[in-house]
Amino acid sequence: MSIDSPVKTPIPAAIPGTIPEDMPAELPTAAERVSVAFAGEGAGAGEMTWGQWEIWLSMCRQGWVRMGGVLPVSPGTTVQDVAEELGYIMSRYPSMRTLLRFDENGRPTQEIFGSGEIGLEVYDAADRSDPEETATAVKGRYMTAIRDFAGEWPLRMGVVRQGGALTHLVVITCHLASDGAGMGVLSREVQAKETAPVAGTQPLDLVRWQRSAAGDRQNAVALKNTETVMRSVPPRPLSDSSAPEQPRHWTGELTSPALRLAVQVISERTRAGSSTVLQALYAIALGRRGLMNPVVLRPLVSNRFRTGLANVVCNLVQSGIFVVDVAETTVDEAVARAKHAGRTSYKYSYFDPEQELALIERIAQEQGPDAVAWSPRSWSYLNDRRANENPVTLADEDITPARMKELVAASTFRWSEKKENPNEPLFLYIEESSDSISIIVSADTQCVPLADNEGLARDMEAIAVEAVFDPQAPTLVPAAPRS
Repeated sequence: MSIDSPVKTPIPAAIPGTIPEDMPAELPTAAERVSVAFAGEGAGAGEMTWGQWEIWLSMCRQGWVRMGGVLPVSPGTTVQDVAEELGYIMSRYPSMRTLLRFDENGRPTQEIFGSGEIGLEVYDAADRSDPEETATAVKGRYMTAIRDFAGEWPLRMGVVRQGGALTHLVVITCHLASDGAGMGVLSREVQAKETAPVAGTQPLDLVRWQRSAAGDRQNAVALKNTETVMRSVPPRPLSDSSAPEQPRHWTGELTSPALRLAVQVISERTRAGSSTVLQALYAIALGRRGLMNPVVLRPLVSNRFRTGLANVVCNLVQSGIFVVDVAETTVDEAVARAKHAGRTSYKYSYFDPEQELALIERIAQEQGPDAVAWSPRSWSYLNDRRANENPVTLADEDITPARMKELVAASTFRWSEKKENPNEPLFLYIEESSDSISIIVSADTQCVPLADNEGLARDMEAIAVEAVFDPQAPTLVPAAPRS
């Protein structure tokens, strides 16, 4: 029996519904295309890294995943300046010179090239128009165009020109080439015009370690932990509605100043990182709404704390896995449980995703039809995108029930995306500004009704605010009935 098994073939990627909501209906055409030559070290061919496999299997479910956007350019910047920057990026980072190769069964491997050419596209914005609108349209073009993994470099770059002057830069990078932290390294080094050799273990060397005896040992202990987690809770898939919304996949976003302050209070009181507090709040909300408990969470882990990986421009993010039971306990105790389980999860979030998929399928075969729960339909992914998830020292703030009520009233909710193309059944993203935390719930409405999508975010806020003033605040999650 195979459950949600990805088809290991090139991804079509031109999927209806991926067009950003802020993109104009008409996509622009480039006025010119500048050919940029590059050459760099690290050429060769081999297997994909574990991080590449992680995002590849995700893209097999969702369509190709990308990063980037629109940036204003400094006055006086020329096309030649941008071309030189693009050549620098392509020459310096092996991951940007990588193409996939597919065998007869569609299984990918990678090839890193020592030299080549890439196009920089120039788009003209009409006089007296808003050039940012043109840049947004270019972004949409780059995000929705079919990606040729075997013939197209991971980076798409274009510039917008108006009246002869450049106004905006558009950069979209395929997630196979790097994760967000890696793009941060790239951005810093581009700005500094770094000339020292690239730092850390580069992709093909990383593959060699992952396929070594040491890598095999790491993979074995990680998969043993995954199997222990999977066998610790009974299969229980998310609900299956016969009437999902149209389009099917909705994303809601709650921006809450109250949650930011409440999380700081709970974090200091429990001596747990704010990310752990938010994971516990999310687990409680899932339990209160009857979506799952014990709660199976898959937090995205960067793995950059591992030796030689801190400053590598490649994808190192993998999904941890842990279970937390939040029934008939307090919020503070739920935080403690999440802290303990999460620490183990981060330790074992470095593994071969192909072998994890085989493990999931083997357990499914053993457990029978109900084991469909051990597909993504039985867990929630969680991505804390904040730069700093550690406890924050509280400022001099008058934390009273009246003040918290004011902050809750200042919270805002919006539906930020609606699309038909596939997504994970349930995915929570966490972002933060100077005065608010944003809880972004992306869900398949066949599995999570709209009321629960918004409700999960609002419940997290309400649970946190209650716990600010009551260290013994109950989770109000009933224990599962005995079988």
